[in-house]
Amino acid sequence: MNSAWALLRLASPQLPIGGYSYSQGLEMAVEQSIVTDPATAGRWIGDQLLLNLARFEAPLLLAHCTAAADDDWAQLLRLSEEHRASRETRELHLESRQMGYSLRQLLIGLPEMDPPARSFLEPVDEPHLALCWSLAARAWRISPQDALAAWLWSWLENQLAVLMKTLPLGQQAAQRLTSELLPLLQRAQQCATDQDPRHIGGAPWGLALASMAHERQYSRLFRS
Repeated sequence: MNSAWALLRLASPQLPIGGYSYSQGLEMAVEQSIVTDPATAGRWIGDQLLLNLARFEAPLLLAHCTAAADDDWAQLLRLSEEHRASRETRELHLESRQMGYSLRQLLIGLPEMDPPARSFLEPVDEPHLALCWSLAARAWRISPQDALAAWLWSWLENQLAVLMKTLPLGQQAAQRLTSELLPLLQRAQQCATDQDPRHIGGAPWGLALASMAHERQYSRLFRS
């Protein structure tokens, strides 16, 4: 079977985990006029990629996927707890928990889940997204690097979808912005790969402040 099918399946916006419901602070950045056009949108997303995802989120997800592929269940559980503790705001915590729950429900019903992974997942209380993403990659025989690429792509695609609803940003403008951001996406993956696991970490204060403000935003389209 063509291995691309599994990768496209994991990265697809049709994966029923509700990613379209979240903006990860971008809606508030638009509300506060931090993001007003394609140029400022590219700056916001680029900073997120290189200063946040590449330094912490992406290497942590890659470590999850590597542990799951290697049957290192103790390490996977430890990483999952680290991921859970790293959610800076209430809505970012709820986002990761809800998407993890939805992906868990999907995985439990799939025949591709092997017995060791199923036995590990079933007793886990409130698994977050990174944990379930790594188990989906294992179930569909996607390498850790490809699983990371799928996650980065789905993140970028969702951010562009948010912009098309909030700026608004037209589809052609979104594609031009995608062309500008793809090299940064590649850099983020490479940085995550090269990062020493002992040194991963970030301080995305702008994201945390935008998320906290978004929790109190009067009118909004997204849950984060």
